[in-house]
Amino acid sequence: MSWRRIDIDQYDEDAYTEDEILSEFDTGLSPEQVISSTQTRSTDVRNLLTKGDLNNALIRSLEEPPYGRQVDSAKAESTKTVTEVLNLFRASDIAQVIKSLSHEQQDILMKYLYAGMGKPEQFNSSVLLTWHEKLTEVAGNGCIVRVMTDKRTVF
Repeated sequence: MSWRRIDIDQYDEDAYTEDEILSEFDTGLSPEQVISSTQTRSTDVRNLLTKGDLNNALIRSLEEPPYGRQVDSAKAESTKTVTEVLNLFRASDIAQVIKSLSHEQQDILMKYLYAGMGKPEQFNSSVLLTWHEKLTEVAGNGCIVRVMTDKRTVF
């Protein structure tokens, strides 16, 4: 039955390609620039951690997430940096830290939590689930919905 092999989307004027969808979020930076920016951010975060400034380290790690294609190494590095910071907080401080974040930062944090939970062999799932629970309590279910429907991903 050859009719089952016809790509009907080719006849749909409203069908968008992945390139068209993601071009809307293009930052204008080359993949090399995104990777360089990510490495600089990771260095800044480690410097803040050395000083014991956990809150600013978290905020800095959530800045300028690497969106787009061809930046998988930057996405992996950013996820690693964010999860390293999250691992250093005491469970009793998490809710207060989350409250100090803006709504946009909370959404970005949720993206990194899902990125980390997608690789349980690499990241501590119990820490990520604790952060997820506290973030959902503070930001509500809307945070989850916004992250799940956002086309820009960090993983």
